[in-house]
Amino acid sequence: MSSSRIAYSQRGDAGVAPEFLVSPAMLDSVSPSGDRGGMVLGSGMKGEPLTISVLRSAPTRVVMVGGLYLARQVALRAMATGASVVIATGRPAAWQMLVRAAGQLPDGRPVPLVQIRRLSPVELPRPTEDSPLLVVHDEGHLPHDLFPPRSPWQTTLYVLPYLHPNATATANAADLVLLQRMPVGQAQLAARVWRLPPPMMQQLTTLKDDGVVALGHNLWRPLRLITTKKEQEILGPVRRGD
Repeated sequence: MSSSRIAYSQRGDAGVAPEFLVSPAMLDSVSPSGDRGGMVLGSGMKGEPLTISVLRSAPTRVVMVGGLYLARQVALRAMATGASVVIATGRPAAWQMLVRAAGQLPDGRPVPLVQIRRLSPVELPRPTEDSPLLVVHDEGHLPHDLFPPRSPWQTTLYVLPYLHPNATATANAADLVLLQRMPVGQAQLAARVWRLPPPMMQQLTTLKDDGVVALGHNLWRPLRLITTKKEQEILGPVRRGD
């Protein structure tokens, strides 16, 4: 089955990412993509796979408003494409499952594909076309911009549990926004931030647990998360909350 690519950047098309190297064990954990280096995020209204290039040849910002399940799934699939993942968080225990999923070296040490760091400035791995970098910034509803994407092949994913009025600058600077179900007040704030018409605002309040809206420049794309059996073994059942 062919997949549809989501183009989301205000600077042009999402682009086709190259093919990265990844261990057989990691490939066995997820079904990462049907499009070289792209990430199948979910399926469309007709069941067609929808692919995005989270890892691109341009500094990229992604804002996710929702639960940890979706954030972990995006990080897991980035790992499956061969990206290094740095998770800056105040709740490291919530991300340990990704360290376990990456596996171990022959000497028993964790594979350095995933690093969990504190919420303080640190030196990041240098991203390259052959070794892209996803930085997951899990600081809460008002993130400081500790790890802004400054070079090609670095993507920073800002994980927001809910949309706060003081986080609108972060949200507006994003190349791609992923929205899960919102209560009415949150949906009204989202409508003001992104100038959404009433039908779109209403749709945000009725999404199912596996529902996501991909929002970007000239983009509004509802989708349903695709989760493999192996991913469910790592992440648990699909859910909207944490």
